[in-house]
Amino acid sequence: MSERRGEAHWQAVALSADIGRRPKRILLDGEPVVLFRSAKGIAALFDRCPHRLVELSTGKIVGDEIECPYHGWRYDGEGRCTAIPGHVGAMPHYRVRRYAAIERDGVVFISSGTPRGAPYLHCMQGKDIIVRRVRSSTQSTVIDAAENILDATHTHFTHKGLLRGLTSKRHLVRVEVTGGDGWVEASYTGEDRQQGLISRLLEGERAKTIGRFRHPGIAELEYWGKDGLVLATTFHLRQADERTVEGVGWLIGRRQGLLGELKALAFKPLFTIALHQDRRVLKSASDNARFPPQAVPVIGPLDFLRRDIAAIMEGRVPPAASEARVHEIEL
Repeated sequence: MSERRGEAHWQAVALSADIGRRPKRILLDGEPVVLFRSAKGIAALFDRCPHRLVELSTGKIVGDEIECPYHGWRYDGEGRCTAIPGHVGAMPHYRVRRYAAIERDGVVFISSGTPRGAPYLHCMQGKDIIVRRVRSSTQSTVIDAAENILDATHTHFTHKGLLRGLTSKRHLVRVEVTGGDGWVEASYTGEDRQQGLISRLLEGERAKTIGRFRHPGIAELEYWGKDGLVLATTFHLRQADERTVEGVGWLIGRRQGLLGELKALAFKPLFTIALHQDRRVLKSASDNARFPPQAVPVIGPLDFLRRDIAAIMEGRVPPAASEARVHEIEL
């Protein structure tokens, strides 16, 4: 079960491969954080030297500490100031705010508090799978980006030919929406196969599709065949600043020998194309929303998860937790 709002939680912020010999700066809800490797593993500090407020991320790593580029003050992975060049005598007790940090499955997670347990990774963790890890940046909000990932109806237009076929043919599909504390999902049945390039190359006959949102900003898609889960994506989204959403995600497939490896090779570049298409339309919406008069987006009859996602992000139990909803749509 996910933590409710107000409780500390892990937030995916970078790929492990991104943290090398130089510090890396990221933003978390507008706060600058510097990531680097210390004696105890990944360290995450508020990216500001308390001396003259310079960005520590523009400095360098010395041993397993980070050095400010202005006066050379150094800080360890706990945020303690360990050296002030030129100073003689006892070290003053200066500190930089520290974030909890951990690496799991090639991804860096941080938290501003003390979360309980290990971070949630993805919907196929612990299974025999092939994984590709990705990161993205989109001009949007977390709720709009998450709903975009989970919205099936835009694929006929934004992803025509890639996720959907080129014809206007539609299928009668049953949608069941269920939820609980910190999560909501929509299960789609009745569409035995999508005609887009990704489905033709990577899937096969489809039994159901599930789109799920988890607290604090995790959007998951599962594609199920007759013999179980075939493909999946799990994206951890965060609001970097007021207009930018950063994402770290897993593209996942079952291990199927050479066939599985070939499919994995195709999955990432095809998914990258879809990601670019979504990024373009989200930026268009974000830019256009800035023009007066200010408007609130309409929640249409096919926006099954919007109110539930909003409730979860506000720390409330989603409406689907108390009453499951069933819809029929043409998809």
